[in-house]
Amino acid sequence: MEEIKKPIVIAIASISGGGKTTVVEKLNEELPNSKALFFDEYDLEGPENVIDWMNRGSNYKEWNLTPIVKDLEELLRESLDYIVLDFPFSYKHAQTHSSINFSVFIDTPLDIALARRTIRDFQDSSTENIVEAMKHYNSHGRQAYLEMLYTIKPSADFIVDGSQSVAKIASLIVENVSRNLSRQN
Repeated sequence: MEEIKKPIVIAIASISGGGKTTVVEKLNEELPNSKALFFDEYDLEGPENVIDWMNRGSNYKEWNLTPIVKDLEELLRESLDYIVLDFPFSYKHAQTHSSINFSVFIDTPLDIALARRTIRDFQDSSTENIVEAMKHYNSHGRQAYLEMLYTIKPSADFIVDGSQSVAKIASLIVENVSRNLSRQN
């Protein structure tokens, strides 16, 4: 009996504003027979206070990823070539670790990520709201960004410069996934 070929699962991680969603959308367009899952589309149970969670050691098991895992398992049964995950945890969560074949970290400079996030999230906000968001970034948010750089980035199979164009980032990811897969075969 012929074994069914499972799709290659590519996890894309980065800090908030680092380009995950945009790069996943581009990869989903370019990779043949692929589908994408986006972390932000899920209402996941996790720590109430992310800063407290980080101060306690960032135990990724505290996040209940059951909804995204369920959808990933369904896609793994489909006749796909690739599944691309917009997924900030990379290999760090036990519920998803074994399903991921290749993890990418988009290493976007903090100033660029903050500018992108501010444009994205506060485009129609008042100056006061933007100032409050910048105060929060200075007091707490930057710590969360650095957590990603210290824990998620080192676990990635490939690190790509997030200040490049989306097309260049996607091209480099496809090239590295192909190279990695050819080594495994």
